[in-house]
Amino acid sequence: MLAHGLIRGSFVPPSHIQEVRDLSRTRKQLTREVVQHTNRIQKTLEDANIKLASAISDVLGKSGRAILEAIIGGESDPEKLVQLCRGRLKAPRKELVEALRGRVTSHHRFLLKLHLAQVDHLSRSISDLEVRLGELLAPFQQQIEGLTTIHGINNTTAWALAGEAGLDMTRFQTPGRLISWVGLCPGLDESAGKHRSRRIRKGAPWLKTALISAAWAAIRTKGSYLRAQFARLKARRGAKKAIVAVAASMLTAAFYILRDGVTYHDLGEDHFSKRNPQQTAKRLIKRLEGLGFAVEARPTTAVVSI
Repeated sequence: MLAHGLIRGSFVPPSHIQEVRDLSRTRKQLTREVVQHTNRIQKTLEDANIKLASAISDVLGKSGRAILEAIIGGESDPEKLVQLCRGRLKAPRKELVEALRGRVTSHHRFLLKLHLAQVDHLSRSISDLEVRLGELLAPFQQQIEGLTTIHGINNTTAWALAGEAGLDMTRFQTPGRLISWVGLCPGLDESAGKHRSRRIRKGAPWLKTALISAAWAAIRTKGSYLRAQFARLKARRGAKKAIVAVAASMLTAAFYILRDGVTYHDLGEDHFSKRNPQQTAKRLIKRLEGLGFAVEARPTTAVVSI
């Protein structure tokens, strides 16, 4: 389904959106390849009995990269390798020295050099793709910036949304139709009055996975509505269903941002308690009674006596 139409008076050609979609998908594939080569680097180090990942949070960060290049160059003394580290590390110096005490062979150095070169090449390709995506979406930078006001959504997720669903929300008419098209709503598999399955359908897999990843990032924002929504649903439905609901809420916000040209307004972590204070009070009283307390609740400014 191609996205085309008017966005605040600017026409978005179908071919333009298709380019964004192709570039966004290619970027995701290249990112996956970077992860694969990074995992192969860690596997090669472990084969040489070097536990670098246990001492450094990012193997390809400044410290990790300097150590890798030194190992490839023939350095094997752990005391000298530790001196290449910069900044704070998650392990003490003594543990890092022991983690770097291994048996590196020429075979290991060859593989490390090969995988590291592939990571560099892929990283340059990703940078080129991001520059091209920025150029294509430059006329719609305001919409992209509006999407990034949602917790958890960065430029990468905004590009995926622009390429997969487009920037014209009038063709979906309602947020529910957009959510259904992406595949973030429960399925309805019913027979003889019995629900056989509530599994979500495939929908738009490229966008759905991007939104799920963004949802996991969003719930780390303290004091946010999305974090509160996840915690509330996780207790009753489990983490997987809760994160899908959070992703659907983020997509709903994106719908109104693109349709109305507004920015994201977070409802706050206390939204659910404020929406129905009587229900919140009833739930809290029930929990206290379950702990063996006798509770008498009084309205307004009265003090609750126990």
